[in-house]
Amino acid sequence: MDSDDGLALSPKKVEYLKFISGRNGTVRTNEIAAHYNIDPSTVTKTIAELADAGYLSHAPYRGICLTRQGKRCAEFFIKRHRILSLALVRFGLSDEQACLEVSRFESLVSREAIDTMCRAMGHPSRGICGEITHDKGCMTGQVDL
Repeated sequence: MDSDDGLALSPKKVEYLKFISGRNGTVRTNEIAAHYNIDPSTVTKTIAELADAGYLSHAPYRGICLTRQGKRCAEFFIKRHRILSLALVRFGLSDEQACLEVSRFESLVSREAIDTMCRAMGHPSRGICGEITHDKGCMTGQVDL
């Protein structure tokens, strides 16, 4: 895995990090389960794996929040989604089509590819679904809880 692109994470884990990031604070397992319409035990297992990897801090019965590493990664994952969606819109897809298509493959696209696309697009500040930040990203191995 590149040290900062999250390619080793499953698409489901990437989605969880993006979801938690969008909640700006503590999230409960049941909120995640309800959002994805899945069993809470499935969420608990994935959350434990993300916590073990340093992306989350999880206090049972209190909630889940992102670590610094998790925040940096989630910011990149959101940027990746928005850059890819914007590119597809520029090629003629509707906003909805672009978002749907990107969700099918976004977790396979490297940071290097996103950075190259972002430069070629003139570092846009806004995508179809929100602001695009131009930050350093996640740095695996530098876990701050």
